[in-house]
Amino acid sequence: MRRELFFFWGLTKSKLPHREKRIARCFFCIFARVRLVQLTVFTMSYTKHPNKYIGAHVSAAGGVEEAPLRAGELGARAFAFFLKNQRQWQAKPYTEEQIDAFIANCDQVGIQREHILPHASYLYNIGNADAAKRERSRRAMIDEMHRCEQLGLSLLNFHPGSHLKEISEEQCMEYIASEMNAVLAESEGVKLVLENVAGQGTNVGYTFEQLAYIISLIEDASRVGVCIDTAHTLAAGYEIRTADGYTAMWQAFDDIIGYDKLCAIHLNDSKKDLGTRVDRHESIGKGFMGTDLFKMLMDDPHLDNIPIVLETPVPELWAEEIAYLYAL
Repeated sequence: MRRELFFFWGLTKSKLPHREKRIARCFFCIFARVRLVQLTVFTMSYTKHPNKYIGAHVSAAGGVEEAPLRAGELGARAFAFFLKNQRQWQAKPYTEEQIDAFIANCDQVGIQREHILPHASYLYNIGNADAAKRERSRRAMIDEMHRCEQLGLSLLNFHPGSHLKEISEEQCMEYIASEMNAVLAESEGVKLVLENVAGQGTNVGYTFEQLAYIISLIEDASRVGVCIDTAHTLAAGYEIRTADGYTAMWQAFDDIIGYDKLCAIHLNDSKKDLGTRVDRHESIGKGFMGTDLFKMLMDDPHLDNIPIVLETPVPELWAEEIAYLYAL
């Protein structure tokens, strides 16, 4: 919507013939009124949950500076994105122009950088039994930490790693912690955020105990946090859909890891039911979660002032899902 406004506004100031400029002005007025309604609705929604910062994992196609604008078009107050093409190991460095534009665009859409949760590439596996492959992942993660530093971001979310049936889960977690220590030693001002996983395949980090074990091996634990993914949590075997289950899950989290480590939420419905250990996200209200969970999350003060990011599979529904959550 923002792009359309700027596009038609530009046409009204161009050297087009008078008739075409009048048409452009009409379209500008239409889009401006629609945008005003959107902003009014979103602002009204925020007043109900002023301390919740919800967004989605948006595309950075065309450059990282585009990500904040795409989040702004959704009425988001937070967002996630990939710092570089997540299917490739190498990427061009950011230019100064890109960095300045990213920061300016965040300010333009009113999203504070502490509510931005960049996601590391899925290529990495710092729990790999192969030392050379671990080193490659470590070097790539260090590069992403430096990119966070350049953009003024304080968090880097990642999936812990996989043992690939070549080593034990414990050895895999020890490798993960060792590589995290190395990554943290070569960066500053950015937290590594461990995401809980569904337990699919040979991935580790699907129990709170596993995440706590990794954190216990970190030399500077103040630079490590946790992101809880709701779909992964259900699939891993934690019942979070009922009031009793929700309370029990968070009590276990606090007892084993601690609320002080909670940095972010990935808010997803699930295509798979409790304990299936299969990672399949679904749009809000269309999977096995029901609706009570999302109301409980929105009313939970422990989740205030941290990024809450949708990774649901239909981007066309993100604005609607964000508005729905704020209205709960």
